[in-house]
Amino acid sequence: MAEEKVAAEIGLMLYDDCQRCMVLGITDLFAVASQYAVERGGLPVRVSHWRMDGGGDFVRCHDSHPDAKSEPAVIIVPGRLGALVGPEEAAPYARWLLNRHAHGATLASSCGGAFLLAATGLLAGRPATTHWMFADAFRTRFPAVALDTDRMVIEDGDLITAGGLMAWTDLAMRIVHRLLGPTIMVETGKFFLIDPAGREQKHYSSFAPKLTHGDEAILKVQHMLQARAGRPVSVADMGGEAGLEERTFLRRFKAATGMKPIEYVQNLRVGKARELLEFTRRSVDQIAWSVGYEDATAFRRVFQRVVGLSPGEYRLRFSSGTELPIAA
Repeated sequence: MAEEKVAAEIGLMLYDDCQRCMVLGITDLFAVASQYAVERGGLPVRVSHWRMDGGGDFVRCHDSHPDAKSEPAVIIVPGRLGALVGPEEAAPYARWLLNRHAHGATLASSCGGAFLLAATGLLAGRPATTHWMFADAFRTRFPAVALDTDRMVIEDGDLITAGGLMAWTDLAMRIVHRLLGPTIMVETGKFFLIDPAGREQKHYSSFAPKLTHGDEAILKVQHMLQARAGRPVSVADMGGEAGLEERTFLRRFKAATGMKPIEYVQNLRVGKARELLEFTRRSVDQIAWSVGYEDATAFRRVFQRVVGLSPGEYRLRFSSGTELPIAA
């Protein structure tokens, strides 16, 4: 019997005392979104639940497509209602998450699940959020993470974090938009009475790079670019990171991502700039510099081409009106 065709698989990583209402609720939300997608002629998403067995391996739970052969394109770490996950308990989960990330999975967390995600080391130097009550404990354990608990969801390419106990609804809407598109997101939001525009941002058009192409050398470069967004990186640097001759690198990068390296970097930088325009009062010139452009005119030209609005027009339309501490 042929395996069901799906747009993508979303894996939920279960562990002792994780937030069951989030696991069940987000599973139901993705089921509704899938129904809307199929009704419109698209493919559904598959949701699988993963738990560590007695031997330390991670296996699909019996109730979530045990015979499926695909790997999750997105893995979500739920929060926990009781005591936070300590370093020793987190270690095997962090190893599995690192392995999945190295094979192209986008990693996401809700509430206190950020502690397990941060244990991978992937959040170092990157923006992230968790429940505001856990802020001090999180900063103590992971001082290298640019924690911002004023944000409900922080979507940073291959890593997505969500804040409070019910922020899984906002997280789910981001993932529905990413995998099934804005129309399905809006319809799902109406069904669940969730504001489809989110609770702290007015758009869902963040750059979502393709990470499940299977080319590990190019994936390594993508992870480097995400972590170093705003800092100059030459094509030679990228080729060196991939261990490929420049011409081979350019060909494989385009085949894997659908973009030339310079286009990819521009989209990453514009994504960072949009965040700064929405949530800070920095001048356009300051923002241009902080995302890696020495020439503000060139930045404005690239921004207009990618977004369809000038930086000033974008700020007028989407500014939150509040100044938040955002890592450039």
